[in-house]
Amino acid sequence: MVRQSRDHLDGIFAALADPTRRAILAQLTTGDATISDLAAPHDMSFAAVSRHVQVLAAAGLMQRTREGKTTRCRLDPKPLDTATAWLTHHRALWQHKLAALGDFLEQKK
Repeated sequence: MVRQSRDHLDGIFAALADPTRRAILAQLTTGDATISDLAAPHDMSFAAVSRHVQVLAAAGLMQRTREGKTTRCRLDPKPLDTATAWLTHHRALWQHKLAALGDFLEQKK
């Protein structure tokens, strides 16, 4: 179970690591879009945008539905909760460790 959640978190962060994928997610905040709609503002092929969409869908950050020959994409922000929880937890750990280090250094003065 731990491995599965780690793989899922890795997939989320890997998907978010690419600026084009982040831009696609930003586009989807305004509503559903086709892959053609998502490709329009990017200087890349339809196939390249389609691959980005596949990565986002695999990470669970979007849902795809087929309507005939058209694929519609919808944002699914739920996986961001997983990433946010991980970041919040680790931020608290590091803040605690840095505060302890600061206290230690103050005592050494």
